[in-house]
Amino acid sequence: MTQLITTELVELDQNLGNSPEAVIRHLASKVAAAGRASEVEGLFTDAYAREQKTATGIPGGIAIPHCRSAAVTEPALAMARLNPKVDFGAKDGPADLVFFIAAPDGADQEHLKLLSKLARSLIKKDFTAALRAASSGEEIVALVEGALADKPAAHAAAAPVDAAPAAPVAEPAPTAAAPKRLVAVTACPTGIAHTYMAADSLVAAAQEAGVDLQVETQGSSGAKPLDPAVIAAADAVIFAVDVDVRGKERFAGKPVINAPVKRGIDEPAKMVQEALAAATDPNARRVPHFGAEEQAEQAAAEKGEHIGQKLKRALLTGVSYMIPFVAGGGLLIALGFLLGGYDITDVADKVVLENSFGNLPEGGLAAYLGAVFFKIGALSMGFLVPALAGYIAYAIADRPGIAPGFVAGAVAGFMGAGFLGGIVGGLLAGYIAHVIGSWSVPRWLRGLMPVVIIPLLASIVASGLMFLVLGGPIAGITAGLNSWLSGMTGASAVVLGIILGLMMCFDLGGPVNKVAYAFAVAGLSAGSADNQAPWQIMATVMAAGMVPPLAMALATVLDRKLFSLAERENGKAAWLLGASFISEGAIPFAAADPLRVLPASMLGGALTGALTMAFGVTSQAPHGGIFVFFAIGNLLMFVVSIIAGAVVSALTVIALKRWAAPKSTATVETVPATV
Repeated sequence: MTQLITTELVELDQNLGNSPEAVIRHLASKVAAAGRASEVEGLFTDAYAREQKTATGIPGGIAIPHCRSAAVTEPALAMARLNPKVDFGAKDGPADLVFFIAAPDGADQEHLKLLSKLARSLIKKDFTAALRAASSGEEIVALVEGALADKPAAHAAAAPVDAAPAAPVAEPAPTAAAPKRLVAVTACPTGIAHTYMAADSLVAAAQEAGVDLQVETQGSSGAKPLDPAVIAAADAVIFAVDVDVRGKERFAGKPVINAPVKRGIDEPAKMVQEALAAATDPNARRVPHFGAEEQAEQAAAEKGEHIGQKLKRALLTGVSYMIPFVAGGGLLIALGFLLGGYDITDVADKVVLENSFGNLPEGGLAAYLGAVFFKIGALSMGFLVPALAGYIAYAIADRPGIAPGFVAGAVAGFMGAGFLGGIVGGLLAGYIAHVIGSWSVPRWLRGLMPVVIIPLLASIVASGLMFLVLGGPIAGITAGLNSWLSGMTGASAVVLGIILGLMMCFDLGGPVNKVAYAFAVAGLSAGSADNQAPWQIMATVMAAGMVPPLAMALATVLDRKLFSLAERENGKAAWLLGASFISEGAIPFAAADPLRVLPASMLGGALTGALTMAFGVTSQAPHGGIFVFFAIGNLLMFVVSIIAGAVVSALTVIALKRWAAPKSTATVETVPATV
């Protein structure tokens, strides 16, 4: 491994200016002069932007400015002992010891690991005293390398009397001797972007805080469970989720911080601090136990949750579990149509039952494979409503709610109530199962409650109500909705496209975006060659969702100087994210400048939505962007609509950044350019 710090990266007892900006710029120039960065300005811009987000001063006269930057070609650690001291925002005053950590943009959080390790060393009395007593760059390099290698400071005994002022620095915080241990779960409905972005943000924040945090990511793509021993040793747990946590009972009794997944991206440091506070608070909210006899405890723990939040969590949980059935089924049906033609719907059952590779039907191998793919996809799509209802009920009543929910969803499908019936049936089954689970029963009966009594009674009541009271009216509403969608042409279809486009770009993967997406996905199974309206809605939603990241990527190319170096690097990744229908690729831009990026994205999304509906573009696939081109009807206009929306959004955000920038923002942006 290349040496991280060398004597040419050390400054001792120098006046580097009277502000963090001046110190960071000087240390950035030393890193570049050592051949470890391609440009001073790019490195300084990224480091100073990081400093403006959160001051890097820590107690004891120490500062650790740091960044990940595309300008860095080789990881580097520069150090300065300042005279006079400079205020880096620590509560106890200015800093005289400054460590500047510069890591390549793709360093896989190497600089954050280095930061936490170095920070732990800086609270040791012998180490900080030795740093202040060192007389040469060689001594500093030896001390730092020893600390990073977990070697004791050899200079502690030789520290002179004038190093005494450093003593208060070495008094560790209460948690320093035994760092707190946290675990977290992140999850979003699709598990494609938000889940992992939140996990990375929380890990980074915990490392900056010197906290041991391990994260379990959950989503439709699956999860790698945390080691039970890690959970047992944790002081608190963070749930940054938009859906219900799978296996929540593993965390029972732990102090918990619960928040939407986006907060894990926007405020990771605050969530870590809240978890640390909860770990020492005997009255903190805790993860409830999930035995039948403890349903009352769970209800009490969730008492403070607003009814709207509970409903949203349950619905998003159902959508999360439903998506894999729809994604696989939709793509298989599209392949069936591609190979067997649209009339495959009439002959698929007969072909798969009566034919084989040794007895091909009329049309040959393509017709046979088309029938097989279509039938597998249709069977997969058949689970759409039961899975939706089953996991909505699961979000409300945990595992005892799954069976009643699936049954109620199957009843809804049987009666033609569609996804609306599935939602109602799932909510009904979950609530009834939850109520039954709260009953006080003899101890000998408690073991039977979750596996027999609750599923049996909740299925009878929920499905009975669907059959006798609710199924018929909901089926009528569903039929009317399908008829309305099928009859939409001209202006009405364009208006719907505009609305869906605005929703998809409003919050880039947030609740409004997910409502539009869930609406499209839930209706996908109703599409057919004679009723293509649901396919048009799916195409509109997917195309509009691709616009924001593509627009931001284009904007960084058209006018580079309006964007920071980090944003330009994000723009490169946004090309692929946008092409794949991952709207979250625009989040870094929206987080930095929401009042310009979001309106510009919505304008382009509305145009794209209007165009796709006007030209009758269809999609039989619920995800994949341009990479599921074979499932797109009128592919040319699909591409044209996306390009049009992306160009409009890119030009709009450029115009807003040029002519609608607040004076304060302009002042901040010019700081890195001054020498």
